[in-house]
Formats: sequence, structure tokens, C-alpha cells
Amino acid sequence: MPLFGKPKSRSKESASEVIPQNQIPGVANQGSSPSQSRSQALPHSSNQPRLVFHCQLGHGSPTGVISGFGNVRELYQKIAGCYDIDYTEILFCTLNTHKLDMSHLLGGQLGLDDFIFAHIKGRPKVVDIEKTGEALGLTITDNGAGYAFIKVIKPGSIMAGIEGICVGDHIEKVDDESMVGLRHYEVAKRLKEIPKGVIFRLRVVEPLKSGFSEIGAKSTGQKKSNYGSGKETLRLRPNGQAKVEKADELSSIAIDKINALLESFLGINDTELAQSIWETGIVAENPSEFSTAIENSDLSEFGFTEMFVFDLWGAISDAKQGRLKKIQDFNEKF
Repeated sequence: MPLFGKPKSRSKESASEVIPQNQIPGVANQGSSPSQSRSQALPHSSNQPRLVFHCQLGHGSPTGVISGFGNVRELYQKIAGCYDIDYTEILFCTLNTHKLDMSHLLGGQLGLDDFIFAHIKGRPKVVDIEKTGEALGLTITDNGAGYAFIKVIKPGSIMAGIEGICVGDHIEKVDDESMVGLRHYEVAKRLKEIPKGVIFRLRVVEPLKSGFSEIGAKSTGQKKSNYGSGKETLRLRPNGQAKVEKADELSSIAIDKINALLESFLGINDTELAQSIWETGIVAENPSEFSTAIENSDLSEFGFTEMFVFDLWGAISDAKQGRLKKIQDFNEKF
């Protein structure tokens, strides 16, 4: 747990601070989920409410209060400012749980009631792996700030048999080539290009864990708190222009389905990419128009095949017609 000295001076326009545990009702030690974590409105020079969020480090820390960020990198900087660490120490964040639960990863949207847990770098690990088949059995995602990490290890796959490789591990190097700064699809492509039968070296960094990281909060029999159940979300954009949006169940279901297709086709998980595909498709009238829009946008860089674009349009069309149901589990392949 970090030591805190004198508080640093903060600008009025962007605040990050650690507050005592006894001033946050229901906040527990060792990263356990708080019973209250609702966004608060602070006075703003323009008389508009400022969105304020609570955060902790996943392995345990005091509770911090952050505001004034517009994208993931800025969010990490705000969290790092609370705990006197460099923001590059943060691997990823989970929402409303301190556990390494990949179903609660922070993506491109942040609920106004969400409590943020930042997971920072822990122990590095180096393993030699023989690629005995075409697929390693990984689904890779990234944190939006330069770190790709493992989201899923497929049971029975090559990687499932490698001792020490775990979900949540940041892929730092493949042989002597750094993966830092690459997007998840670039890391996935690098691993796919390794010929069958070749032995390669993988260096990963696991998230720092506490001895209580897998222990849930004690049940009290009381009504469960409603953190993370807000009707509005803060959409984080790469250009820093965050926007508050109403929760849209139709879009959420469609984006989940598109993400499942991305995991199947590319071996990646990217809510922001899925959101971009959905926004491209929702204004298209037919598959030909959708395909043309893909080709004339930044999405063309992914090299989607005609069949995959057709599958994407099928998901978008089904969502528009209300034929999709919420996905419980993705079928990951890589």
C-alpha cells in the first residue's frame, strides 16, 4: 500500500485526491467493493455539475476521488495522481469489483455510478512455448493506453497447458520484440504469424495481487447496494471529449454481439471498436452500403473479409429488428 505525504496542489479544473476511509460510508479495505459509490456533483465555474468517481487499487488501498478526465489515458493519470505512482504502472481497470474479473473490464464507457479498481504491474514472468498447433487459445484485449493483456485462455488449448500464464497477464514481449504500445490486434497478429513447431519466448507481467484478492465481501443479509447500476454512462473518447449518454439496451446488446464476432475473427476484445462498427452500421440501409462505409473509414485497416462483414451486418440487422438477446458468454477463439 502506498505511503502518502503532504497533499499535492490540485487545479480547480481537474481533481485527484485520496480521502480517509472513515469519510466514505461502506468502503472496505483490501479492495473490497464499497456499498456506496455514486458520482457526486461538485461546484464548477460554469455552474455545471462535475462528474466525480471513486477509485481504489485492486490489491488494496485508500479510496481516491477523481474527476476531469476525457479518455482512458487521462483516467489512468488521475488515478496515478491519487497514489503517487506513474500512470504507466496501471495495466487495466475493473468496475465495481477488485477481483480480476474480465467480465467487468473498463471499456469505452463508464457508468456514472461505477466504482473503479485499478490493477497495477506485479511480477514479471518469462516462459518458453512451443507452438504445436495453429491456434494458441488466447483472446487478447488492451487497456487503451498501450498494454495488451490476456482476457481469455481457452480450455484445452496450447496456452492452457503453460504453467504460470494467467488471465490478466500483460503481454510485454514476444521473443525480444516489445509489445508495449501496440494494439491488441497487432499483438494477436504477431502471435498468429509464429510458425507451427517454433519455440518462442513470452514475457508477461501479472497484476499485483493481495492475499485477499479472491475473497469477496462478507454477506450481511442486507439489501445489495446499487453501485454500477446507473442509467447513464460516460463515454470515453480517444480525443478526450467525454460525453454523458443515456444507457441504451439495444446498443449494448448489439455491441456485445459484435464483440463476440471480433473475438471469433481476430481473437481480440474491443468494446470501442465494436461501438464504432455499430455506429457505422446503424445508419446503413443495406449490407452493400455498410460494406462501402467500412471500406471508406478507418475500419478498413483491419482487413475484414467479405464474409465477416456480412456476419457483422447480420448482427446489426438483427439488433435493429429486435431479434438479438443479451449474450451471457462469448465463444472466444484464437
